[in-house]
Amino acid sequence: MLTWKPDPSFYPSPRMAMKAAPETLAYVVAFDPARAVPDELAVVDVDPKSASYGQIVNNLAMPNVGDELHHFGWNACSSCLCPNAPHPHAERRYLVVPGLKSSRIHIIDTKPDGRSPSIVKVIEPGEVAERAGYSRPHTIHCGPEGIYVAALGNAEGKAPGGIFLMDHETFEVRGQWEMDRGPQQLSYDVWWHLGHDTLVTSEWGTPDTFESGLIPEILLGAKYGRRLHFWDLHKRKHLQTIDFGDKYQLVFELRPAHDPTKAYGFVNCVLSLEDLSSSIWVWHRDGAKWGVTKVIDIPAEPADPDLLPPVLKGFNAVPPLVTDIDRSMDDRFLYVSCWGTGDLRQYDVSDPFKPKLTGKVRIGGIVSRASHPGANNGALNGGPQMVEISRDGRRVYFTNSLYGAIDEQFYPDGVSGWMVKLDAEPDGSIAFDEKFFVEWPKSHRPHQVRLQGGDCSSDSYCYP
Repeated sequence: MLTWKPDPSFYPSPRMAMKAAPETLAYVVAFDPARAVPDELAVVDVDPKSASYGQIVNNLAMPNVGDELHHFGWNACSSCLCPNAPHPHAERRYLVVPGLKSSRIHIIDTKPDGRSPSIVKVIEPGEVAERAGYSRPHTIHCGPEGIYVAALGNAEGKAPGGIFLMDHETFEVRGQWEMDRGPQQLSYDVWWHLGHDTLVTSEWGTPDTFESGLIPEILLGAKYGRRLHFWDLHKRKHLQTIDFGDKYQLVFELRPAHDPTKAYGFVNCVLSLEDLSSSIWVWHRDGAKWGVTKVIDIPAEPADPDLLPPVLKGFNAVPPLVTDIDRSMDDRFLYVSCWGTGDLRQYDVSDPFKPKLTGKVRIGGIVSRASHPGANNGALNGGPQMVEISRDGRRVYFTNSLYGAIDEQFYPDGVSGWMVKLDAEPDGSIAFDEKFFVEWPKSHRPHQVRLQGGDCSSDSYCYP
C-alpha cells in the first residue's frame, strides 16, 4: 500500500526546520526601472561546492513589461501541517510572483529542475479586481488553507487595500478575506500567530501616493502608514488598531516569533519625522488586548549637505531608513537593513524587550558608498534592503534596491544592483563572504530573495 508523505521541506516546528539541509539555489526577483524590457526571476547558485557559486545561472523573463516584481512567496509551506486547516500533501513547488505596478500575478514552477523554472500561469489584473476587488498585490504568504495576498489598493487603486486568498493548487482567486475590516484602510504586510487565532497587518499607502515616489507633503503630513491592525484570524474580523503617532511614518515589515507558543513579534518604522531616526518595535499581549513597545532607536548620521540628494539636503543628515527586518529561526537574532546609511545590523533579541547589538557590516549607503571585498569598483550605491536568512541561521543574503520610483529619490544616479551574503556565527558575529558578490546586469535591479526549500520568512509553524 502506497503512503502519501508530506513535502520533505515542510517541518512541524521551527526546531526541526533548523536541521534542514543547506539551500543550493536562491530565487531573486529583478525589475527594469525603465520598463523597457520584461522583469525577471533570477536563479543564483549559493552552493559553495559549485563551480558557479555566487553567479546568476539562469534568468526567467516575464511575458510583459512594467510589472515591477517586488515581494513573492511559495504556494505552500510548513503551515500545511497545522491541525486547524491541514493540507499535508500539498507541495512546495510554485513561486507566486506578483507585479506591484501591473497587478499581474505569475505562477512559476520550480520543478523538475530548480535551475530552470518556467511560467505555468499568469493571472491578469482584471481577474484579481473582479474576484477580490483589489489591485497592487504586494505580499505573498502561504497559510494553512491557501495563499494570502496583501494588496495595497482596491480595484481602482484607492483605499481600502486589504487581503485576498488564492487556492494553493489551482491558483484561482477565491476572493476578499475580510468579513469586517473596521477602520482599516491602508495595507502593506500581513502575518499571523496561528496558535493564537490572530492575524496582523501593517500599512504603507494607496498606490497614487507612492507609484511616482514618496510625496514629501504626504510624508511630512504623517499621512503614510503608521498603524498596526489586529484581526481574529478565523472570523476574519478586525479587533484592534494601534496608532504609533504622527511622528512615525511607514510601519512596514512584520516578523512574528517563529515559536508558535510566543505571541509577540517585531515591526520596523522607517522614519521619525522628529529626528530622521528609524525604530524597531515589539507587539505583544497587553492584558486582554495588544500593545507595542519601542525597543530599538537607530539615529540619523550627520552628513555634508553637498553629498546628500535633494530630498535630504535641508536636513544635513543621512537617515538610516530601516526598510526591512528578518529574524533567525530560533528567534534569537534580528537582522535590520539600514538602506540609507548602508548598515546591516544584527541584534540578539533573546529577550525581545532588551535587544543587544552583536554584529554590523556596512555596504553602499547614501554618503558612505562602502565597497565589498568581491566588488570590481571601490564605491557601491544602494544599501542593505531585502534580507533573507537560511533556515539554520548561518547564512544571510540581501540585495540593494527598494522600489523603482523611490531609489532615485535617495540615490539620484540610480541603483546599480548587487546581492551579497554574510556568514553568521553562533556567537552572533557576522562577516561578508568575500567570494559572494553578485553584480546585477545594468538592465535590472534585484529585490526580494527566496531560498530553495524555504527560509526564515517563508514558513509558519503550529508546533513548538
